[in-house]
Amino acid sequence: MGGATSSSGTTASCAAEAAQALCCACVGQSTVAVGESWGRYDAVLGPGCHFVPWCVGRRVAGYLSLRVQQLDVRCETKTKDNVFVTVVASVQYRALADKAYDAFYRLTNARAQIQSYVFDVIRASVPNMNLDEVFGQKKEVAQAVEEELAKAMTMYGYEIVQTLIVDVVPDEVVKRAMNDINAAARLRVAAAERAEAEKIQQVKRAEGEAEAKYLAGVGVARQRQAIVEGLKRFVPNEKDVMDMVLVTQYFDTIRDIGATSRSSTVFIPHGPSAVRDMAAQVRDGLLQATATAAGGGGPAALKSL
Repeated sequence: MGGATSSSGTTASCAAEAAQALCCACVGQSTVAVGESWGRYDAVLGPGCHFVPWCVGRRVAGYLSLRVQQLDVRCETKTKDNVFVTVVASVQYRALADKAYDAFYRLTNARAQIQSYVFDVIRASVPNMNLDEVFGQKKEVAQAVEEELAKAMTMYGYEIVQTLIVDVVPDEVVKRAMNDINAAARLRVAAAERAEAEKIQQVKRAEGEAEAKYLAGVGVARQRQAIVEGLKRFVPNEKDVMDMVLVTQYFDTIRDIGATSRSSTVFIPHGPSAVRDMAAQVRDGLLQATATAAGGGGPAALKSL
């Protein structure tokens, strides 16, 4: 007798036995019953109530569900790059009403038979793929399993509705390694982006400082020009004007040094006389350079100066 059982549970089985004792058989919807006469196959009983006189040797041998059933199969195998993975396949199948005789009598355990074929196909397909290919080609593996099951189970009266590879679970150590690789790659990209952002900030900061210094220089130049032009109105001697400008710049420098506590300026001898000497040295140097350029740089030029 076939290995198919009623899906209605223990209560339904007891009710079916009680009905059979009364020479009746009640077959539920989406279910067929296999009738026997004196131990020999007689007919397939469809949904409804049937008269089965046990006194003349007729009986219901069993019930066969025509509903779509699902079997989840977990298969452990090895990939081409020597990684052990657990492949979870979900097989949806159902018995065919017109082949109820084959489904009931020719196959003892349909679920065990399907599981064996799934193991065989997965362990023949996955070892030819790398781990990444297994994740990317789940559909191809499922299609291979479905084709093999369809060829094998049709002769037993079963139809394979659909086969799915619902999960691929590598070893926990491999999973952590894959996550570490992915995290390292993302951290490398993040570091590159962060460095690029810092580079842009430094470039923009340098451009801003350069522009600020340029504008500050323009402002100082205009300030000095205005001071010189203002002094020329009251001091006709240009030498005195330059001395006053140098003194003004000297005191401005002293003020700037005193305004900050982290100044790295080196102090030199200072005072009004030092500033006058410095101005004289600068003026003499300029005059000497001018005379040298005009006279060819010889001693005569220095003597005439």
